[in-house]
Amino acid sequence: MEMILCVAALMFAGTTAYLLWKNYRLKQDVYDVTKRLDGGLNELLNGVRLDTEAYRQDDLWGAVYEKLCRVSDMYARKNTEVWEEKESLKELVSDISHQTKTPLANIKLYLEMLSDEKSADVVERAAYFEKLGGQVDKLDFLLQSMVKMSRLETGAIKIQKEDAHLAETLATAVGAVVPGADKKRIQICVDYDEKLRLCHDKKWTGEAIFNILENAVKYTKAGGNIYISVSRGEFFTRISVADTGKGILVERQGTIFTRFYREPEVHDTEGVGLGLYLARKIITMQDGYIEVESKVSKGSTFHINLPN
Repeated sequence: MEMILCVAALMFAGTTAYLLWKNYRLKQDVYDVTKRLDGGLNELLNGVRLDTEAYRQDDLWGAVYEKLCRVSDMYARKNTEVWEEKESLKELVSDISHQTKTPLANIKLYLEMLSDEKSADVVERAAYFEKLGGQVDKLDFLLQSMVKMSRLETGAIKIQKEDAHLAETLATAVGAVVPGADKKRIQICVDYDEKLRLCHDKKWTGEAIFNILENAVKYTKAGGNIYISVSRGEFFTRISVADTGKGILVERQGTIFTRFYREPEVHDTEGVGLGLYLARKIITMQDGYIEVESKVSKGSTFHINLPN
């Protein structure tokens, strides 16, 4: 009996010792995880990106560390996005300042001339008023274009596709450039199937086509020609606008769609350099794309490709 009691006592003592040791180890593990967690959080707060290769063991801390690494990656991506947005905003503000500087300076100059009664007669004043009106129109056009650009980029404008005759969209765009083409005696030739239907946003697709046509009229000499054709492929419907204008150098064809870009030779021509940028943005938002082919002194062809 005494032997049994001794064995039971030893077993009880051993079990108690094991449980105490187990409890001690558990506390140590909790303290260790807590300490590592505190260190990991401090690194995150200090902007240090956690190394995903630093810990690979399959335990409690390994599971916690893996989640901390995911948070670190998300935090780093957000920081990158914020930095890119700030840079984009700085670039936009710089572009706005640059584009508005000239018309505002001209408006101020003409107002000063008009305020000086001794410096101008009636004819000169009328000329100043005309130039002043032209600068105001240019500034108004610039601001309207920038509002469109901003609304498209921020998603304030939603593309609303509908199955409609493409002829109606083309007619609206062509009709808007006819007055300018007539002044320069530019002939516009159109070749398309009037029954052709396409799922597209009529308003904004018309805006994109108009911007390309307006550029064609602007940079084609008097007496030139513009050709518009439509062809339907297996996956895309192509709207081609070809002109007999000045053409674009190969090395510049990749930059003509950037915001506020204008060719060095045409700075005296009216425009702000947003038309092609907006056109590509509109077509891209409809899962389409624009291609350009051009030869200097021969003309340019812009291909608008929209999915069927």
